[in-house]
Amino acid sequence: MRELHFKDCFWNRDFTGTGGYDSIIQHLNDGKKTCKEIEDFMKARASIEEKYAKELLGLSKKVCGCNEMNTLKRSLDVFKLQTEHVSLSHLQLAQTMRDEAKKLEDFRERQKEARKKVEQQMDALHKQRATQFKKTMESKKTYEQKCRDKEEAEQNMNRNASTSNAKQQEKLFARANQAKMNAEVADRLYMQNVTALGRIREDWQQEHVKACEVFEKQEVERINTLRNMVWTHLNQLSQQCVTSDELYEEVRKSLEHCDIQEDIEHFVNLRRTGDKPPAPILYDNFYGSQRVLVAPSVTQMAPSITRRPLPNPTNTGGEIQIEPTVLYNTSTRLSMGIDIDCLVEC
Repeated sequence: MRELHFKDCFWNRDFTGTGGYDSIIQHLNDGKKTCKEIEDFMKARASIEEKYAKELLGLSKKVCGCNEMNTLKRSLDVFKLQTEHVSLSHLQLAQTMRDEAKKLEDFRERQKEARKKVEQQMDALHKQRATQFKKTMESKKTYEQKCRDKEEAEQNMNRNASTSNAKQQEKLFARANQAKMNAEVADRLYMQNVTALGRIREDWQQEHVKACEVFEKQEVERINTLRNMVWTHLNQLSQQCVTSDELYEEVRKSLEHCDIQEDIEHFVNLRRTGDKPPAPILYDNFYGSQRVLVAPSVTQMAPSITRRPLPNPTNTGGEIQIEPTVLYNTSTRLSMGIDIDCLVEC
């Protein structure tokens, strides 16, 4: 199948028409707009990456697991460090995107300047062609009118040749001769304008072909540049994912060395307080016979108490006689300076 090209497909049947040329220019303007849109897109994406990188960098500086110890602490330190590295890689990616956007901007400006020269030349040719075409059409109209005047004068002379006198015939002949001369002048002028228009047409056709070739070349470069730039952009994003995964892999490797039992033993060895529990609290009977009287201090010496024995009852049944035991209630013992845990036995 034959390839299609601009120079073969954008002609007009109208001699002064510029529809094909205008269609190419409109397409190039749309392409320039697309370049600007992709440029703005990449700049915006770079701003997003930069904002994300800065926030991630700030997050990596925050306290995280500062109270941990041993293997888990080392893993968390690696986690924070690699998070910082990921943020720096995103910051570098943002700068790379800005560089790519700047390249696209420069490319767009170069094409704009190259097109401007061609468009100015083509606009001048279009204006010159239109002017000469108008002049040629006017000279053609004049030429045709002069030819009609010549024919009318000749016919008038021939009709009146036999009926008019010599003086009238002379006048008719002069008119016919003048009309003939006017027609010849108009014919020469018309032919000159047609010739000039032909030269302008040839120049315009040549420049139109050259312009189409330039525009087509620019369009090929534009499509190729945008395709490669988007492709490169996606490769950069993919590489960022690979870089991030490699950094995260370092964290995973560190977590593989995180030994739960080792951390438990490390904490135990570092903070242990004893290997035996406290002794049980035994029941201590206040009235137990094994209590020993603790002598109060001099300042807390209890006053002397005179015991008055009760009369012994008569033991008629052979039972053992028990002397009464002097007991003090809590308030009495405290007022006498006796320890509440001491028992006075009689």
